[in-house]
Amino acid sequence: MAEILLVYKTDKVDRDPDSKVGPDTSTTSVNTIPLLGEPVQEKRFWFQRTGSYDRDAIATQASHLSLYPPSVFDDPETAKRYQPNPEWENTHRFDPLVRWTWREEYRLVRKIDFRIMVWTCIMFMALELDRANISQALTDNFLPDLGLTTNDYNLGNTITKLSFLCAELPSQLISKWVGPDRWIPAQMTLWSLVASAQFFLSGRTSFLVCRCLLGVLQGGFIPDVILYLSYFYKHHELTLRLGFFWTAMSIADILSSLLAYDILHMRGVQGHSGWRWLFLIEGLLTLVVGILAFLLMPAGPCQTASWFRGKNGWFTEREEKIMVNRVLREDPSKSDMHNRQPITPRLLWQSLKDFDLWPLYILGLTFQIPMIAPAQYLTLTLRGLGFDTFQTNLLTMPQTVGHIITMLRMTYLAEIVGELTIVAGIGQIWALPFLIYLNVVDVSKVNRWVIYAVTTLLLSYPNAHPIQVGWNSRNSNTVRSRTVSAACYNMFVQASAIISSNIYRADDAPLYWRGNQQLLGILCMNIVLYGLVKGYYVFRNKRRDQKWNAMSHEERLHYLATTTDQGNKRLDFRFQH
Repeated sequence: MAEILLVYKTDKVDRDPDSKVGPDTSTTSVNTIPLLGEPVQEKRFWFQRTGSYDRDAIATQASHLSLYPPSVFDDPETAKRYQPNPEWENTHRFDPLVRWTWREEYRLVRKIDFRIMVWTCIMFMALELDRANISQALTDNFLPDLGLTTNDYNLGNTITKLSFLCAELPSQLISKWVGPDRWIPAQMTLWSLVASAQFFLSGRTSFLVCRCLLGVLQGGFIPDVILYLSYFYKHHELTLRLGFFWTAMSIADILSSLLAYDILHMRGVQGHSGWRWLFLIEGLLTLVVGILAFLLMPAGPCQTASWFRGKNGWFTEREEKIMVNRVLREDPSKSDMHNRQPITPRLLWQSLKDFDLWPLYILGLTFQIPMIAPAQYLTLTLRGLGFDTFQTNLLTMPQTVGHIITMLRMTYLAEIVGELTIVAGIGQIWALPFLIYLNVVDVSKVNRWVIYAVTTLLLSYPNAHPIQVGWNSRNSNTVRSRTVSAACYNMFVQASAIISSNIYRADDAPLYWRGNQQLLGILCMNIVLYGLVKGYYVFRNKRRDQKWNAMSHEERLHYLATTTDQGNKRLDFRFQH
């Protein structure tokens, strides 16, 4: 065990009787902090937890700078500067003296995954069902039935993304005010009604109105959920869970294709088109999920008790203490606001002008454009190659499976090697040869299966979205900034979708030479951008290292006691890259 000479006022040390956390002092008054564990590399990934590592070693470890920085709560002088907000909903479970083992922590994380993450993924799948089914509707003569052109389709996508973008920040602010456990289910219930109402579409106007309403009501869902998950997970855990979060989206795309294969066969039932039944049935499925979300989403780690979830909640008192303290030991900023506290205009402005997060916003604007445009036109492309409605829906599935595999592998790789920028940029390198092919080969003279294979491999690219969303959360370093930055990042991502929706134009059909040239140019620009973002954060950290390392211990304590710097502007904060 690693001893540290710190003094706290306490009457009791929490201890699991089944764990090896040192002597039980629960019946004696003590003034010294309990022992910390030996500094060892954490087994972060399931495939590392094999062999003879000690599962009963103390997980609250002594600091070792070569492995990880010290916790501010292990020094009584710095701990004073990082006490949780008294109004924070988990303050009653905060205790810097609590100790737990790796066995307890990993068991608890699995429980959080089952109780929180699984349902979050189901909600995201419901969102994707109502977003993706427009592609399946295209295979069932959706455009001719309503008298629309591909440019009308582009306009509908543009309106949806623009409405989604405009709703991002207001939705996130509402969620922070009333709580994501209330706002997210309300969003889902409302947009499911609009999604179902698409059964009654009659022409261009009704199509565009519904696309606008869907964008407004769905906007903010993703950043709302990301902020919600940050209450339960450490940074690296959140990034990996976001990988599964977007995997759920891809699974929903597969499910949507399978459902479409069956539902579109209903064309002619009661005299209606198959795409009308598709919108109605999948919208009603989302309504069921939205209603259940009111019952299955707790407000936070220590607020899981309810008439539906049980009067004692999902977690024991000890589990709540572990949840709260393990997250704060890694990131003390997560206690600076409670989950029903609104963002004031002043705090909003502070977050919006945080220039250190804008490099990530710029990446969010451009990194997916080379792949979004081909994805949006995939079903139309397959129909143009001569595949029928039902073949097309089945042929969209392989690229989704490939996308899941590459995305998860890259997300894990980023955390294993501790390199976010370079790994996130691999997706651009992946797409490069396929876009070059589309720019130099006359696809009208190539076998349709070759074009299908090239497009499928292009769209199987390793998506950096989970990495970059988690990266944005890490570099925010306050709940206030994390709330706004999550919305801002996603707004830029939606703006990229707006750009992508207007690259393939009717006057460029059917080969889209001009559009593919634009995509290749943007891709090359993205490769340069990733290098510039890497250089920026390296530069910012070096400047702070110079200032911080030049201070004496007393000067650092004085800085912590008197500074007005907040979040990622603090000299003791380092940007991850």
